[in-house]
Formats: sequence, C-alpha cells, structure tokens
Amino acid sequence: MTKTYTPFVPPAPVPRTTPPSRFEIIRTVMRNPLELWGEPSFRLDWLKTRFFNERTLIVNHPGLVRHVLVDNAQNYKMATIRQLVLRPILRDGLLTAEGETWKRSRKAMAPVFTPRHARGFAEQMLDQSRAFTGRYEIAAERGEVRDIAVDMTELTFDILSATLFSGQVAGTEAEFAGDIDRLLSTMGRVDPMDLLKAPSWVPRIRRMLGKPVLAKFRAIVEETMTRRQDMMRADPQSVPEDFLTLLIRLQGPDGLTFDEIEDNIITFIGAGHETTARALGWTLYCLANSPSDREKVEAEIDEVLAREPDPVKWLDAMPWTRAAFEEAMRLYPPAPSINRAAIADDSWDNGKGETVTIEAGTTILVMPWTLHRHTKLWDRPGAFIPSRFLPANRVSIDRYQYLPFGVGPRICIGATFALQEAVIALGVLLKDYRFDCTEKTRPWPVQKLTTQPEGGLPMRISRR
Repeated sequence: MTKTYTPFVPPAPVPRTTPPSRFEIIRTVMRNPLELWGEPSFRLDWLKTRFFNERTLIVNHPGLVRHVLVDNAQNYKMATIRQLVLRPILRDGLLTAEGETWKRSRKAMAPVFTPRHARGFAEQMLDQSRAFTGRYEIAAERGEVRDIAVDMTELTFDILSATLFSGQVAGTEAEFAGDIDRLLSTMGRVDPMDLLKAPSWVPRIRRMLGKPVLAKFRAIVEETMTRRQDMMRADPQSVPEDFLTLLIRLQGPDGLTFDEIEDNIITFIGAGHETTARALGWTLYCLANSPSDREKVEAEIDEVLAREPDPVKWLDAMPWTRAAFEEAMRLYPPAPSINRAAIADDSWDNGKGETVTIEAGTTILVMPWTLHRHTKLWDRPGAFIPSRFLPANRVSIDRYQYLPFGVGPRICIGATFALQEAVIALGVLLKDYRFDCTEKTRPWPVQKLTTQPEGGLPMRISRR
C-alpha cells in the first residue's frame, strides 16, 4: 500500500482574529512581533491600518511589492522605526545607508560580491564545514543532544571568519560569536519608546544595555582592519585575498572611508552570519520532522559527493538540498519584515479596476512572514514542502512573492554567497550525520531582527 504524504507543519503563531489594543501592540512588539499579525494579513492583497495613528499599508500582492520595491523604489525610503533600531548598530552599512552614501557604497562593493568571488570561497566553506563536523564524532557515538541553533551560529561564524578575515580576527571565536548574540538581543529590537514616538532624549533602556558590547564589537573589527592594513603595507605578497582585503582596497576618494568599511563589515557579520545560521538551523529541524524529504536530500548528497569533489558545483547539482533550505527560509524568513515609508503620494492599479492610494508618510510593510504564508499565493502555506522549490515547480512562484533576500535595488548583495554556503554546509553535515528531535525540541519562532527559535533546537546526533 502506498503511503500518503502528509507534510510537516512546523510551529507558528496562529493569526489573530481580533485587532490588538494599543497596550497589546506594545507588549507583543517587545516580546515577539510575529505574534502581532491578524488573519487578514495572510489573506488580503493589501491592508490599510493604523499603528499609533500612523498610516500603515501591509503589502502582499506581488505586483504591489514590485511597484514599491522596484518600479518606484525611489519614492520609498527606509522606515523611521527600522532605522532607529538598526542605525545605532550598523551606521552607514548597506542595510541602513541612504541617498548618495548608499549609492556610492553599493557601486563600490558590487564587484566584490559577484558570483565569481563567491565561487572562489567554496573551498574555504568546505574546509570549515568539514572541520566543524569533527566535533560530532564523539557526540554521535554517545547519542548526545546538542543545541543545533548554537552550533549553526558557530559554523557560520567559522565560515565567515575564513572568507571575510582568513581567520585573522582579533579575539576568540566564542567571544566574537557571543558578542554578536548579545548585540542583537539588546540593541536589535524595537523599544516601546520608539512606538510611542518619544523624543530621542528619552532613554531606550534596552539599547543602553547594548552599548558596551557594541563598543567592544566595533573595537574588535577596527583592530582587525588595522592589522590587515599594516600587513598590506609591510608585506603585500602575504596578504590573503579575502573579503577584508577586497574591501580595504576600496578605500579612497571615490570609494569608501575607513568608517564605512567598518560599518559594512559589521553589516556582513550581522546580516550574513546570523541570517544563514538561523536558516540552517530551521532547515535541519524541518528535515528531522519530514523523514521522506530528508531521505531524498540524503540520497542526493550521497550521489553528488561521490562523483563531484568540486563544491562550486554543488549548488546546481543538489536541487533537493537547495529546495529544503529555500522552503525553510519561506517558513522562517531570516529577515521577516521589510519596512519603507512613502516620500510622496503614490498609487498602484492592480489591472482589475482596483487602485491603491498611498499618501506621503505612509509606512509600508512588505513582510516575508505574511507574504510567504499567504493563502492566495501558496498551496498549504504553513506546511514544509521542499518540492515546491524544485526547478520544474519554482517557475510557478512569482518573483515578488518569495523574498528571503529582498528584491530591487536593495536586494541582499550576498545572496549567492549565502546559498552556496548553505548547500555546502548541509552537504557536509548530512553526509555522515543525522539530526533528530527530542521531547525537548519545541522551538517557537521569535523575531529579533532575524527569525530565531526560542528555546533553541536541541537535537540528538547520530551517524547515518
């Protein structure tokens, strides 16, 4: 008898059926913004509402997403609350810079983040992944339980350290990774005073708590950059060709300042390290709960690794592995919200006689969290179904309904790097080991800049 395929439905907040009060909004945003959104946000093409008397437009229609983020992107600046959260951390990094600073930085860095450069780091990604999995040998023999959320943070840090710094970072791995976590958990969240539009002189307690670790973090990055500059002057032939060297070479009148390079390194660490780590953790969790999909991924990895030693080719050679990762990013988008504000009045026609009017000053929320789970756009939107991202099926997915890396002029500059890193890491991890849930594996998605598993991802390690 043929078994019926029943896809795994991973945990997620149930959409609200009644609007929250002002107090509930503050409490929910502080605790977990993913729990704020109501049922209409997952059903309607767009939704006009007000948060604290501020006009807000929630955008889910792919055509309207394209209009705001691509076709008329020049009319939409970064939303104020988003900048209040991110600018103290990232300053003029690509995620937060605007106007001419952003244009100059993006133009200067575009050649650094080409697919060619990403492919050039594949061997380092492979080496770091293999070195990392060495710690699982004893754990697998003993059937130990490890927090995979923490492990993936450390693995992506190792890969980032190798490709960004060639391992030449000031400070230790544990110290550096721990500082990132403390930074995001303190300064990387909306403060109630932001929602209430309190004057800037009113203290934001959480951000105040994060300032010492931010200062320490920046000092480590600055020291690492200074060491590299000294090396470039003293012995140019010995300088590694990593991202740090490539970025420092952009310094100059027509390129970037020292401070802007520092800002962008911190942006890459926050955006590239944290987001990929979370997506890898969620992928392993979802595969553990979907045995038939895990078997397909494992069979693919066994076949590809047996015949193809070049990790550069794995991304294209492993459609099931990539699909599992992309489906995990659909359900748990690393960046669950994209916030903009309209500069001037605007409008958009859906071609069916319906027009959306957008007044100047309106806050625009393009939220992958709701977009990726929208009932009009996805079959069984809450279920883990990797096959929807196989090459033959993904042609039916509109470019503007799936935004794990954003879209338009501000699309993630490191998207190719992240996808390659993820497939290589998964290939190495799942070639020899299996990750299974325990009775304590009960993650809850929480938005803290990224979509994190509250309670961690305790999983039992075993050899395949």
